[in-house]
Amino acid sequence: MALTQIYNANLLDPERGTITPDAHIIVEGTRIREVGEGAPLGSADLSIDAEGKTLMPGLIDAHVHAFLTSMDMSSLAGRPMTLHAFEAAKLLEGMLARGFTTVRDAAGADWGLAASVERGLIKGPRIFFSGRSISQTGGHGDPRPVWEDPPICACGANSSWLSHIVDGVDAVRTAVRTELRRGATQIKLMASGGVASPSDPLMSLQMSPEEMKVACDEARDWGTYTMAHAYSPDAIRRALEAGVRSIEHGNLIDKDVARLMAKKDAFLVPTLVTYHTLHELGRDAGFPEQSLAKLADVLEAGIGSLEIAKRAGVQIGFGTDLLGHAHAQQCREFEIRSEVLSPLELIRSATTINAELLNQTGNLGTLGQGATADLILIDGNPLENLSVLTDPAVHLKLVMKDGVIVHNWR
Repeated sequence: MALTQIYNANLLDPERGTITPDAHIIVEGTRIREVGEGAPLGSADLSIDAEGKTLMPGLIDAHVHAFLTSMDMSSLAGRPMTLHAFEAAKLLEGMLARGFTTVRDAAGADWGLAASVERGLIKGPRIFFSGRSISQTGGHGDPRPVWEDPPICACGANSSWLSHIVDGVDAVRTAVRTELRRGATQIKLMASGGVASPSDPLMSLQMSPEEMKVACDEARDWGTYTMAHAYSPDAIRRALEAGVRSIEHGNLIDKDVARLMAKKDAFLVPTLVTYHTLHELGRDAGFPEQSLAKLADVLEAGIGSLEIAKRAGVQIGFGTDLLGHAHAQQCREFEIRSEVLSPLELIRSATTINAELLNQTGNLGTLGQGATADLILIDGNPLENLSVLTDPAVHLKLVMKDGVIVHNWR
């Protein structure tokens, strides 16, 4: 297998929070073979002088929607999946160019999109995909407008490319098993009202405790876990008590529920940047008026949720949840969170914490020996100057994924 060595680098270790100067890494195939100080002793097929720049693990975004390629959600319903796929490919290419070598898709993407990346048909980050989300009738995963009146299905299910709309324990069990059969790496549940959905109140509780528990049990039996869209304290508590491992958004969390989350070793994945971009760009981009009205309830609460979770000791992952052309602002999430989190905490959220969330500790989010060779080279020290993360067009100089250099701006 080909050997690549990168030397004369300032090596950033997120777990220890240290930078080792004049370090080198040797990559063999898709794995890191050696990490050391000073110049490497042997030769390699490719040698790269990092010139004192910062070498760190590739970034992980734990909440993306590759197929949500427009803020005008209603325009997506009638698009052919071929068009969805080509539009998604462009979004994924942009993510990789910003240094995100891994993403977790939180509903919509399927095994075909993930396989296209894996086979090199699409240039993008590896995808941990949820498949279709699990939603109740009228829940956050039910995009049907209030004036649409479809007949009630006796089978208890109504499926689209984005979600399974199911009611009752047996229907939920079947939907979860269907997505697991189709390769989903985790299961997404809709546990509360949402901003983008047309008919549900933001504070509504969705999916019964029994429905969520069977979903969590099925996922656990398969060797994986559930993630849940949830805003209010009651929705978050219900999800945690059912066995959900990853709470998405969580803007309205309170201290008691945050302590419960920490006790259960659950993760919180805030997505603050999406509320800012929807507030700034949504109306002109066709985001529904009823959704813009709900946006204000969660926009201002976002930073406070970070403070509450941090004080309680909750593991906080990195996610963005952007729509359409707003994906270009992916790295702005670092800037928004910097009001509460330190640069090291921000880096850990997008590396070691997200790797643990994805059950990839020691494989992703690290530059340790034997890990997958995902790395980025940055001009500057992100522990001292956050702008080197928030402005990748200026500071990001190299991206390697699976041992292959996919971008090189040195």
